[in-house]
Amino acid sequence: MKRTIVDISNLEMNDTLVAIKRVSKTVKGGRNMRFTALVVVGDGNGHVGAGMGKAAEIPEAIRKAKEDAMKKVVTVPMDENNSIPHDYIGKFGSATVMLKRAPEGTGVIAGGPARAVMEMAGIKNIRTKSLGSNNKQNVVLAAIEGLKSLKTPEEVAKLRGKSVDEILG
Repeated sequence: MKRTIVDISNLEMNDTLVAIKRVSKTVKGGRNMRFTALVVVGDGNGHVGAGMGKAAEIPEAIRKAKEDAMKKVVTVPMDENNSIPHDYIGKFGSATVMLKRAPEGTGVIAGGPARAVMEMAGIKNIRTKSLGSNNKQNVVLAAIEGLKSLKTPEEVAKLRGKSVDEILG
């Protein structure tokens, strides 16, 4: 399914640092130390993206990660109680994130990396479970993959050539 490209130039984006790691490369003279940062950006209103950045200094790695995340923003459909329209399982690599819709007042029930994605997207009521790999980068990307694949009842009705009432039963 084609998604429209989001014009984020006029959106006010917030960001969350999910992980920062020290990585090294062994060279002739010893080890080269660098830092890699994983950042999630979102406007709290249905737009979210994640990016990675690597640099010799931590602030520079975070800046690069933020720039990368801004390029990868996706739109997330939400229902009337700030949850997702239906349950879904997002997969990326060997990480799997189960997304379950929740009624008003549930809050965000999610582990660290998935919680950052849900909060940045502006989802207020959801239950998630991280299955498989617990690699932070893959969990974040699996959560975004799941959110990206969600469809509103209107989209499903249009695809099937039925009314929204017939779809919702």
